[in-house]
Amino acid sequence: MDAEITLAKNSVEPIYQQLARHFRLEIESGRMPPGDRLPPTRELARRLGVGRISVVNAYAQLQDEGLIAAHPGRGTFVTGGRAALINPGTRWRPAGAPKLSVREMTRLARQPGVIAFSGGAPPEEFLPVEALRHAINTVLDQDGAAAVAYEEAEGYPPLRKQVTEYVTSLGIQCHPDDVLITGGAQQALDLVVQTVLAEGEVLVTSNPTYLGILDIAHIRRVLPVGVPVDGHGMRLDVLEQALDDHQAGLIYVAPSYHNPTGSVMPIHRRRQLLALAEYYGVPILEDAVYHELSYRDAPPPPLKALDENGIVLHASGFSKILLPGTRTGYVIAQGALRDRLVHVKQTADICTPGLNQRAMYAYQANGGLAGHLNRVRRELHARCEAACAVARRYLPSGSLWDEPTGGLYLWVQLPDNGPTAAELYVTAIQHGVAYAIGSLFHTDGTGNRHIRLNFGCQPPDRIEEGFRRLSAAWSAWQDEYEPAVRRTPIL
Repeated sequence: MDAEITLAKNSVEPIYQQLARHFRLEIESGRMPPGDRLPPTRELARRLGVGRISVVNAYAQLQDEGLIAAHPGRGTFVTGGRAALINPGTRWRPAGAPKLSVREMTRLARQPGVIAFSGGAPPEEFLPVEALRHAINTVLDQDGAAAVAYEEAEGYPPLRKQVTEYVTSLGIQCHPDDVLITGGAQQALDLVVQTVLAEGEVLVTSNPTYLGILDIAHIRRVLPVGVPVDGHGMRLDVLEQALDDHQAGLIYVAPSYHNPTGSVMPIHRRRQLLALAEYYGVPILEDAVYHELSYRDAPPPPLKALDENGIVLHASGFSKILLPGTRTGYVIAQGALRDRLVHVKQTADICTPGLNQRAMYAYQANGGLAGHLNRVRRELHARCEAACAVARRYLPSGSLWDEPTGGLYLWVQLPDNGPTAAELYVTAIQHGVAYAIGSLFHTDGTGNRHIRLNFGCQPPDRIEEGFRRLSAAWSAWQDEYEPAVRRTPIL
């Protein structure tokens, strides 16, 4: 174990979690391969000047994650980790491994006074609470006990018909029987992965990609293979090579306002993607949750609208555009695949809560969605312009980003002459600002100089103050650590 361990003993982050972060990165990066022996707890505690209980707790956490194993009388050793359970001999970053770190970062970001750009939800002030209250009361008055009884596994029939009419405006032709209502778009993605892929099979996705799909890949024990992106989304030359090299079972793509980069795939690339998928016989899972959040030019039609061969499964929902807490999403699929999805859905949770479905239907039936979307787009546009303006003023010199045309996020590459995103994080929290660390969105653990900033969740004055704090954190980190930093980053 050659990498220096640096601890911030005055940090709000516990010592044991800092130690666990350090060893987790060493193991997942390959710098500590399977078989490497960790220092004895007493020896490491003495060397670092910390209590032995901190080292014991760190090792226990790593054991729970399957990254190390203790052998009485011999010591504690790096194991093959989760990757070995899925595909022995294949090295890949276990997609769910950062999950504990995400929980830690979420807890830190929720401290009083912290301006959090780290989440993935729209702000509370965007939510039409009064309209929802009216819709719920209307449903309860009209439907009584039926509103809180079980629905069909496929979903509330009037809502499925309503979704069909809605996606028709996007160019998607389908029948209400093709629509399955789910517990948010996240469940729609999970159901598709469970239905299409078996354990150990390959899911091709962009790199970086949506963190949620990496969590699903880990839990369902499938292998994510990342394809790099450019300013127009997934690179199809690399995708073709990946399809040649792997027996892929599914391609996951978010072509409109990709999370986290914000890129939009142009229509010619969408058509080429469909042609590639058809040629290799691999279905596409389209994540369209951000498609409606455009505030400049509208994006090209969804992949499903261009799909002539039924190869696209279209997943979306109302979390980003309307009411995240109601967890109401949908997936569009046809034929036998749709029937299998319904079976998996029914096994998972019987049905999506009926009151939520009926309230969503009542809200949209009153014509509230179009006006609400227009208000959200106007406000997101203003917040995007504010974020880009203060980014130019406050972000470190040499930072790179593309100005979004839709969605919620600014994807920033930090300069090389300072800390990684993970190294900066605790200092940023201490200065009262939080962001999402870029490496968490990558299939291979790269992206350590990227951060994702959800500007949509803060008003312009808070955006400016948050970016000012981020600038101060960068400067403070350099003042404190840069003279001594000529080492491998600890995360």
